[in-house]
Amino acid sequence: MGSPKPLLEWQGVTLIQYQIGQLHAAGVADVIAVLGHRAEDVLLLVDAAGTRGIINEAYREGRASSLRTGAAAAEGAKTVVVLSVDQPRPAAVTRRLLADHTSGITVPSHDGRRGHPVILDGALLSELQEVDEATQGLRAVLARHAADVHEIPFDSATVLLDLNTPEDYHRATARDDP
Repeated sequence: MGSPKPLLEWQGVTLIQYQIGQLHAAGVADVIAVLGHRAEDVLLLVDAAGTRGIINEAYREGRASSLRTGAAAAEGAKTVVVLSVDQPRPAAVTRRLLADHTSGITVPSHDGRRGHPVILDGALLSELQEVDEATQGLRAVLARHAADVHEIPFDSATVLLDLNTPEDYHRATARDDP
């Protein structure tokens, strides 16, 4: 991407600032930012937002290591919102998912495809602390609890947005409804 994803510009701020602000606006009281590559650069922004920054020293192992790190830091939470920084979501999406979440796992969907964020009961934190890349991480948790996954349909493809490549990022920043 040319720079760490959390530091990319998004709607006039960095992606990490956007995500933290939107999560707080959605009613998420305790945001935990799991940081990896160039964590020291991102931690300044996280601290300034009044958010807990947790450094994942094993970030090179993949996304599952960040899930484990975040799950350990969220010990005791009743509800958990899992969202990567490269999946920018407006507060309205998370707010609606939290309002509709009753138990198990709640995910947004658009045109039959599941998106993010994923809302989980805190009872699943122990499973998140055990995920690894070989067993497909969060996908494996969703598969094990398939009967408890509630899909909430959204009209907008915003719930599917994922900034994995420079092309994804440029397309997304050119959209009218990021």
